[in-house]
Amino acid sequence: MSVSRLFPLLLLPLGLSSCSSGESNKDPVAEAKFKNEKRIGDEAITEKQEQDAEYVVNTASHNMFVRDASQLAQTKSTAPAVKALAQSLVAQHAANQQTIQTLAAQKNIVLPTGLGGDQAQTLGQLAALNGAAFDQKYTDALIDLHKKAVDEAEDMRDEAYDGDIRQLATQQLPLLKQHLEAAEELQDQLKK
Repeated sequence: MSVSRLFPLLLLPLGLSSCSSGESNKDPVAEAKFKNEKRIGDEAITEKQEQDAEYVVNTASHNMFVRDASQLAQTKSTAPAVKALAQSLVAQHAANQQTIQTLAAQKNIVLPTGLGGDQAQTLGQLAALNGAAFDQKYTDALIDLHKKAVDEAEDMRDEAYDGDIRQLATQQLPLLKQHLEAAEELQDQLKK
């Protein structure tokens, strides 16, 4: 083989390795949703089933964010009430995540391997804060996330195509409402 023919082959591994670094910059939540949409599209599954998969991905993402933010709260907050709520949320969302992972495996749904862009950014902002500033940002984030999660669960309780996913939404709804109420009460206490 001549050198001129061998040279492009030698450059090929360099080109392949440079492409792989872009993979790490992808949003894990968006990537999971894309993989689920592709699988669902390839299998000619209904749009309702795509909505079900998106709900499971969002729920897993919410659980990861609450777990990670609450673990931060246990070290960054100076308020005993914040630390107590955070400890409770870590345990409850870890249990929820286990349920989600089991269901996703049964339904062949790809889950995100990390936080999505907005959640990762919020977690980074939380990590930079301490004390009262942390507590305010943390409770704001919990309230926003739980409001969204309650809305999604209410929708899926009524609209999910899959009975197991409908049941998941129904089971999680009271706990999500309880967490939202606890975060709102905590925020009110912190303002006093």
